[in-house]
Formats: sequence, structure tokens, C-alpha cells
Amino acid sequence: MTNGINRSKVVLQLMDKNPMQLFKEEFPELADRFDQLVEAQRQLDGLEKKTKQLINIAIQTANRNPRGVMFHAMMAKTAGASRKEVLGAVAMNLHLSGLAAVLESLPAAVEGYDKK
Repeated sequence: MTNGINRSKVVLQLMDKNPMQLFKEEFPELADRFDQLVEAQRQLDGLEKKTKQLINIAIQTANRNPRGVMFHAMMAKTAGASRKEVLGAVAMNLHLSGLAAVLESLPAAVEGYDKK
């Protein structure tokens, strides 16, 4: 049973780790290429940074990814989004993704926006 307990501790430690950091550690070359793709998308003309981040919040809400919502909420605030805009990007999913997606993501949006 000791092996099972040790494995459980390792799994819990990995779950507490930032998933993006874990991805970069486990797949450094793939993570570098992914970062290049993200940077290419950031450079696209047509939308300002704030709008891109609000869209990302809505997408992460639809994907039911609260951690992604939190990080994009922080970035949206840095890009000039108001708290109302950030929370509105989450709430926009109510009729598309359902109440559960909004309820899962709303606390993460508040936490991300309120981080210093």
C-alpha cells in the first residue's frame, strides 16, 4: 500500500503544478513551437490586445477551463479591460455553453482580475 500512497502524493503534486510549466518541462521543443504559434497569433492585425483577451476568456469559459480564464483575466486587465468587461466575457457563454461553464469560470475570472 505504500507504493499507492507515494503515487498518490506524486499525482497530487503534479496536479498542483502549473500545467503550462509542466508541459514546458515534459515537452520543451513542442512547448517552444506552441509559444511561437501563440506569438504569431498575438501579432495578427485587426483586434486590439484587450479585445483578444476578452475573446480568450470567452473561449476558455466555453472550454470549461477556469485556470485559462484566470490567466486571461489577468492579461485582459493589464490590457485595459474593466472588471465588468472581464466578467461579461464569461457571462456571454450562458446561452452557448450553459450555466455550469459560467459558474465554473466566474470565480476564476474574479480571482484573475483581482490579482495584483
